[in-house]
Amino acid sequence: MVVLALQDEIRRSEEARYDHRLHGVLLVAQGMSCRQAAAVLGDAPRTVEYWIRSFQRAGLAGLQEGVRSGRPRRLTEEQLQQVGRALRRPPEEAGLTANLWDGKILAAYLDQEFGVELGVRQCQRLFRTLGFRLRKPRPEVAHADPERQRAHKKNSKR
Repeated sequence: MVVLALQDEIRRSEEARYDHRLHGVLLVAQGMSCRQAAAVLGDAPRTVEYWIRSFQRAGLAGLQEGVRSGRPRRLTEEQLQQVGRALRRPPEEAGLTANLWDGKILAAYLDQEFGVELGVRQCQRLFRTLGFRLRKPRPEVAHADPERQRAHKKNSKR
């Protein structure tokens, strides 16, 4: 369990990953095989071999973090701004039958407005990306009369 936590911490930052690769190359330079170095570091032997090849090709620069472009965005910057403006108004104004914005309603809006299909979970992330929080209304019980609540409690002194 501790080993997994430490490995997660190493993978957390770009500098830590660079240091980790550097250690792998150092172990091989000191005479360990890639398989042995990988076992010590908790990585696959093929991974350590890749680090060695990168180091041989480009030196220390070969161990630096490469560009990770990731998946392209499904919405343009202009569309994201439009979504942000829509979220500031009730969903009814966007032609949806709902009182509040949530992941399902936002997914329906994106499909209707831009023809972009995103999952509910991704729409929930989009709320945070745009600086919104999902806030649900409190039920009537939260606004109930405290005296009447006490009267109905099982263990209350009436």
